[in-house]
Amino acid sequence: MPSGIEPEVTKFMWRIIRTLVAGLIWMLIQVIAGIRTGYAFADNGLSWKNILYYCGAILSFAALLYYYYKLWRGRL
Repeated sequence: MPSGIEPEVTKFMWRIIRTLVAGLIWMLIQVIAGIRTGYAFADNGLSWKNILYYCGAILSFAALLYYYYKLWRGRL
């Protein structure tokens, strides 16, 4: 009797892990790039650095959603 997990279950679990890791990495980059450097806050008015940060955040979020789409669109 073979031991281990079925291949379909393993592939599904790897998809879940890739989804979570990609999302966490995206959030970590946003925290480092925005909050720690102060670009996410427009305390003294909106500057070009704030605009650049938010454009980058929106584009990277779109890329993350595209990655999710490519990852989950096919069958196991």
